[in-house]
Amino acid sequence: MAGTAYLVGVGMTNFEKPETREWQYWDMAKEAGEAALADAGIGYDAVEQVPVGFCHQPSTAGQRAAYELGLTGVPVYNVNNNCATGSTALMMARQFVASGLNDCALALGFEKMKRGALGGGAAGGDFAASPVARHYGVMAAAHGFERTPPTAQLFGNAAREHMARYGTTAEQLAAVGAKNHRHSAHNPRAQFQDVHTVEEVLAAKVIHRPLTKLQCSPTSDGAAAGVVASERFVRTHGLADRAVEIVAQAMTTDTEESFASGSCIDVVGKPMSRAAARQVYEASGLGIEDVDVIELHDCFSINELLTYEALGMCADGESGKLVADGATTYGGRWVVNPSGGLISKGHPLGATGLAQAAELVWQLRGTAGARQVPDAHVGLAHNIGLGGAAVVTLLRR
Repeated sequence: MAGTAYLVGVGMTNFEKPETREWQYWDMAKEAGEAALADAGIGYDAVEQVPVGFCHQPSTAGQRAAYELGLTGVPVYNVNNNCATGSTALMMARQFVASGLNDCALALGFEKMKRGALGGGAAGGDFAASPVARHYGVMAAAHGFERTPPTAQLFGNAAREHMARYGTTAEQLAAVGAKNHRHSAHNPRAQFQDVHTVEEVLAAKVIHRPLTKLQCSPTSDGAAAGVVASERFVRTHGLADRAVEIVAQAMTTDTEESFASGSCIDVVGKPMSRAAARQVYEASGLGIEDVDVIELHDCFSINELLTYEALGMCADGESGKLVADGATTYGGRWVVNPSGGLISKGHPLGATGLAQAAELVWQLRGTAGARQVPDAHVGLAHNIGLGGAAVVTLLRR
């Protein structure tokens, strides 16, 4: 990369249960985009390129959304990378700026979803035609296929493997859900703001054993956005007090390691996450020990535990103890998902990665209110999508 890129403005809507509000995807995109531009103190006419992320709308929906911000003729790119879509859009914006091609880009992500569990990425239930057919094939060979939501099966079976291999307990998995629901009580933008005990998480409806409803991210409506700018743009627009440096960023996709073991732990992306984290640490000269606050992809409670291990927060098999001991909440070594994470903040697919970045910007600026992590200087975001992509982003004030 030729230069440094900075997040100078972020914005997001409330994340809401689908069909709660009468709004269209372009309405939510406009709300988040205008908030990010206002946060940066610039107009849309300063933006040179716009990558827009979404999963459930037709092609050029990115233009339909971005046109609500202005009709300036700038390039708009439609980005779809499953649940890693938002961070993929952010990575594109950063590449435009850090390469020297542009001084200012806007990353935008949104999703308008339907109620109910996500399907398996297969039209009409034809899993042979699914983009993740290989992933489901590995799972079916090891665990069979049950009449439960397909994505929950993949992660639930990863949880069963982790429990069998390392002695991880149902209580430790439930502690992730309890922690993230507790955190979201202080986030007015979160879809859920109710506090639940470990016992209540365990007693909730089982989605795919051992995962209960309070350990699973919901479908959500919402949007998020980030303005990415060069050092020159920051200087000429007087944005130094707003700017958060994107120190390093990496995206990885599946390799043979994802499938060779026949384990759902690998199929759901732990090797991808580990590789992306290593690349970021090598590029930045920083390690997990330098990080204060983390927003990671807890689509299901087990994935938070797998990600602790992939990021190097603990050795393989020790993640259950890490969360149970309070090491990943306020007063612990790191604060993980102060926003409430996907489990409680919500998970509108195209917006999630950008919402993670927005939360970290607020944390690093010291403007996160009641959920502020004390003395937060370095933040890490982790966003993953089956099929697959893992994006890790390191931010520093």
